[in-house]
Amino acid sequence: MKEKITKLNGKMQKTITVLESDFASIRAGRANAAVLDRVFVDYYGTQTPINQMAAISIPEARVLMISPWDKSTLVSIEKAIQASDVGINPMNDGSTLRLNFPQLTEERRKDLVKEIKKMGEESKVAIRSIRRDTIDKFKAMKKSNEISEDDLKVCEKDVQNVTDKFVKTIDEMVAAKEKEVMSI
Repeated sequence: MKEKITKLNGKMQKTITVLESDFASIRAGRANAAVLDRVFVDYYGTQTPINQMAAISIPEARVLMISPWDKSTLVSIEKAIQASDVGINPMNDGSTLRLNFPQLTEERRKDLVKEIKKMGEESKVAIRSIRRDTIDKFKAMKKSNEISEDDLKVCEKDVQNVTDKFVKTIDEMVAAKEKEVMSI
């Protein structure tokens, strides 16, 4: 039973990790290299992340600079960024690309907050699904007489406590990200 609770913790922690990476990819007005994590470039027939093809730096608060190690990939990187959902058009100066992050409007901030809440809710749904699957496993064990009714109740309580802890963590993460977006 303890093993199943440990697995439950691990699965729920993965959900938190995914949420963190989703939050990092939100373009919130400041230059952030994480917005490029999901952009891949066709590099000699292989889909390659930009951070493996170029140096990414932040010379100013709202500017992201991409300096490819192989200058022949500059146009490919530019096209990949334009085709992605980053929403920023890169400026090509012949040797580097610059992404200028615009100041957020109030409407865009509200849209970002909605997106953040949606991501948080999706994570909670994933957590609850993991909880349901784990409880179902315990009920199957009870049905096959591997555990007693009392053990089942204790397990259900433990699973609910772990679930509550992770849901609270998600709520805190969502609140922190909302505060960050609204303060930019």
